[in-house]
Amino acid sequence: MSYDNIRQKLAAGETIILDGGTGTDIQRRGAPMSGDTWCAEVNLTHPEIVRSVHDDYIKRGADIITANTFASSALSFNAYGRDDDLLAIDRAAVAVAKAAAKGTDVCVAGSVSTMRPVFLGSDRSDTSKNWTEAEARALFARKVQNLKAQGVDLIMMEMMRDVDYSVWATSEAMKTGLPVWVGISVEKHDGVLTGFGREDQNLHDIAKALCALKPDVISIMHTSSNDTDEALEILRQYWNGPIGTYPECGYFKAPDWQFVDVITPSDLVHKSHEWNALGATIFGGCCGIGPDHIEALAKEFK
Repeated sequence: MSYDNIRQKLAAGETIILDGGTGTDIQRRGAPMSGDTWCAEVNLTHPEIVRSVHDDYIKRGADIITANTFASSALSFNAYGRDDDLLAIDRAAVAVAKAAAKGTDVCVAGSVSTMRPVFLGSDRSDTSKNWTEAEARALFARKVQNLKAQGVDLIMMEMMRDVDYSVWATSEAMKTGLPVWVGISVEKHDGVLTGFGREDQNLHDIAKALCALKPDVISIMHTSSNDTDEALEILRQYWNGPIGTYPECGYFKAPDWQFVDVITPSDLVHKSHEWNALGATIFGGCCGIGPDHIEALAKEFK
């Protein structure tokens, strides 16, 4: 595993293929999901399922796989009084991903989210639970330094959606010295694109704040394919670096992802060509997107 190959592709403007929705594919293969921590515990209880997901994405052509560390959120685990459990779960997750990538040119990313406890049966964060900037930064720092210690090749900031927690988390990730890729997630409220679950946060403000940090890549991810075009157009007003897209399809009804309004592999390829015309060179999928989609992207673009 080496990030050098990815760095060369970015510099040359070549296509890079990501994996799909790791958590939802774990669920699809029968692992039990938690109402509080979603797919996080599976790293310890069903590592063979997690490994099978990574193996499939590698076989289907992914250049980067993401360790199953999104749901082990520094904020939500802190709210549950499980700070040390988070570190153990992430150690297990990275070990499984690295074992899958061993002997290949595939890089392993560590995923970092700003998830807070969600309302029962939904994907809506309980925004009444807050941390000071100093408290939040300390929690994020602990997670990203642990990911670095486990040997990830890069850090994926996923579902970044605001100008407070997302900025704090990304800033701490960049202090590791590892490559940092930022994924912004949005949805539409009253015709305006806002942060996913943060309708008080306008995409223009989010993009401006995160672009100012100068990460290696910025993507539009976990966003409806119907909204991704407009989101890319806004992002390009503030960012002239490498751009990625990895949309979701379906919706979350805790503890399970609902596989509805499915995007076919050919649909995703078609949309990715449109996003390529808008400047994207990195393609993959988020929740609801599986190995067949990644195989189609790899065959089309690589």
